Amino acid sequence: MNDNLRHALAQARMRTIDVAASLAVDPKTVDRWLKGRIPHPRHRWAVADLLNLDESDLWPEAANPHRPIAPDVKAVYPHRWAVPQALWRQLFATARQQIDILVYSGLFLAENAGILHLIAERAQAGARVRIMLGDPTSPHVAARGTDEGIGPDVMIARIKNAAKLYGPLQAIDGAEIRLHRTVLYNSIYRADDDLLVNLHTYGTPAAQAPVMHIHAQDDTSTATTYLTSIERTWSEATAPGHLLTAASTTKIEK
Repeated sequence: MNDNLRHALAQARMRTIDVAASLAVDPKTVDRWLKGRIPHPRHRWAVADLLNLDESDLWPEAANPHRPIAPDVKAVYPHRWAVPQALWRQLFATARQQIDILVYSGLFLAENAGILHLIAERAQAGARVRIMLGDPTSPHVAARGTDEGIGPDVMIARIKNAAKLYGPLQAIDGAEIRLHRTVLYNSIYRADDDLLVNLHTYGTPAAQAPVMHIHAQDDTSTATTYLTSIERTWSEATAPGHLLTAASTTKIEK
């Protein structure tokens, strides 16, 4: 229930039908807002103006759509594509000690020449880089392709393409790529104490799924769970062998 909205309507002596008429929406829509559904921004702004209030007075949880939900959660994005490009660049550009990428393919990053150059720069400056890609022969990779509706062959092809693009990083001391055969519940992108965690959801492509920006604070923080997952996956992952042979001589361009 949205008690803030209900109280504001009572104070203004307005009925559901009055709000609906003012905004040109169905009265049932306003009823749903009163029951707790958060309206689209344009409707939130219109209701706030109608009641002469701030949006945050009626929907405090929506006033900042990326509001942290825990002290170590810096932001939550509704989709991976909603994560600002500047944040991806900042994440890797500021790494000093460690960069970890745990994915099935991570092709969207591998295709970004600027990001690859940043990772290469950090590796050359002494940061340890570990990239974990899904083993194309793993049944979990095939299952993920089916779950996303693209099919196993497309998922496998993405991994092979990503491997070729990430491959040149291995020519840098301290950078290594391995293949894993785990069930990947989340894709994790880590730079020192900051992580972007892409939550996987059945039937939903990773690009459409939410992302949490987490900053590791101590051993009890949210990040610890994901850092442990990275370490376990890395310890069980294997060298990519022939998958990267052709890629190892390719130069990463600026």
